[in-house]
Amino acid sequence: MFKKVLGHFCTITHHKWVVFKLCVKAGIPWRGFMHDWSKYSMTEFWESAKYYTGKRSPIYYCKQENGYSKAWLHHKGRNKHHYEYWYDYAAPEQTPVIPYKYAVEMICDTLAAGIVYKGKEWTNSSQKEYWERTQHLVKVNPKIFNLLTEVYDEVAKKGIKEVINKRTLKALYTKHIK
Repeated sequence: MFKKVLGHFCTITHHKWVVFKLCVKAGIPWRGFMHDWSKYSMTEFWESAKYYTGKRSPIYYCKQENGYSKAWLHHKGRNKHHYEYWYDYAAPEQTPVIPYKYAVEMICDTLAAGIVYKGKEWTNSSQKEYWERTQHLVKVNPKIFNLLTEVYDEVAKKGIKEVINKRTLKALYTKHIK
């Protein structure tokens, strides 16, 4: 179990560092600093350490075994950079437009997850490919959906350095959120 605890700690800390660096490039350093502190809470950390493999999110394995994850329920309810935070089936607008700073943090988070879990196998196309496989599962405002699609397409074509910056992300957000 010690190896799993250490491995999980190193993975979430590495992920947090990559998100921070991307958020700095994107012009939202405070969001990068504040990103995912809840992963170090007792509720999230210990369940995730138990299911840690280093290959993908431990939450996936926990859901496979139990049908749900207490860590995920805790995490998505406290972190506004997850589109699941904004979804409310009982609200008149089930999927509101996610505010800029959280939408950009979400982009940095998804890119960082791929970078950390895929390691040397990660390419500029990795997130686009993942998005194309999973987008049918996403319940998000159509404007945010289109923003994510374009950002991941642009990263695949031009690379992170050209796309993940304040000027480009602000322009893309403004384009889609009119």
